[in-house]
Amino acid sequence: MLAECDTAVDDGHMPTLYLRNVPVEVLARLERIAAVERSSVSAVALRELEQVSRRADNAELLDALPDTGVGMEAVLDQVDAGRADR
Repeated sequence: MLAECDTAVDDGHMPTLYLRNVPVEVLARLERIAAVERSSVSAVALRELEQVSRRADNAELLDALPDTGVGMEAVLDQVDAGRADR
């Protein structure tokens, strides 16, 4: 098991996530960020997890967009044309 989550929130507190097998270099980078920000490693890790976890909503957000009828090839052609004008 790589992570364990205590989801019992009946006491009004947030759930707790325990991570195992965190590579030393990852922890060292988190510690450096926390030191610069005068924050805790836990706060930095939580912020990063919150940001990364938003990707889970991407498919739903994209599915909710209206169909413009513009194909991917047309978009890429316009991007390429714009880059050529630089």
